[in-house]
Amino acid sequence: MKFLKGFLINLQFFTAIPIKLELPMDKEHLRKAIQSFPLLGLFQGIIYSSIFFVANELIPFSHLASVFLLWMATILLTGGIHLDGWMDASDAYFSYQDQEKRLEIMKDPRTGAFGVLSILVLVSCRFLFIYESTSNVENLLFIMIAVIPFLSKSVMGVLLLTVKLAKHEGLGTLFQSAAKPQALWPYPIYLVGLLFLVSLFKKEFILIGVLILVAAGCLYLSRRKAVKWFGGITGDVLGAAVEGTELILWMTVWLLHYFVMV
Repeated sequence: MKFLKGFLINLQFFTAIPIKLELPMDKEHLRKAIQSFPLLGLFQGIIYSSIFFVANELIPFSHLASVFLLWMATILLTGGIHLDGWMDASDAYFSYQDQEKRLEIMKDPRTGAFGVLSILVLVSCRFLFIYESTSNVENLLFIMIAVIPFLSKSVMGVLLLTVKLAKHEGLGTLFQSAAKPQALWPYPIYLVGLLFLVSLFKKEFILIGVLILVAAGCLYLSRRKAVKWFGGITGDVLGAAVEGTELILWMTVWLLHYFVMV
């Protein structure tokens, strides 16, 4: 029951799905929420895959229209919370100030030119990668669409509990104060379960493995750059890490489409 409530907390915080419940925000339930981050990502991924499947296979929409619906879903379902982090972190990074000044810029509710430009680049690149990667639709593609947010939310959870806080306030502090790195023990189980499900198909197993390796690389870089650029993590840095990881994973699918999935 606590695990379910933790999952619902994630839906309240990280999606636009209306959960009209008063959920407990004590450490135990927040720890369960962190442990269910990957499942939140998988839930989102299944929704994305379902939208694209319905639009592309069951409704006579054009390929462009189907891709547009999928692209919009990746923006609207999250309520833009991670995109906000991407913009704030971009404003801070491209200010080329010291860490303290960057944290002040991230806290500023106003959005600067670099934040606007960075989000335009992000969503434009994502649209390109989705459009060209889905030109030849096969079952493997639907699996990949579902796996991308699963991996990005896993990266978010690991960053949250293994990188120091840059400041002791905000959403990142609220969640990190509820758990220790040992709370991440379900993550390897989720990963093994995922690999087991796709192991029945040799090609799918190998390509999903590629995505996992790329996500691990994103985690490694995010850990290093978060400390170097911002002195640690904040809610905005975590959001930027989620968006950046998903962009890199979509780029990987795009490259696999050209050089492997032909």
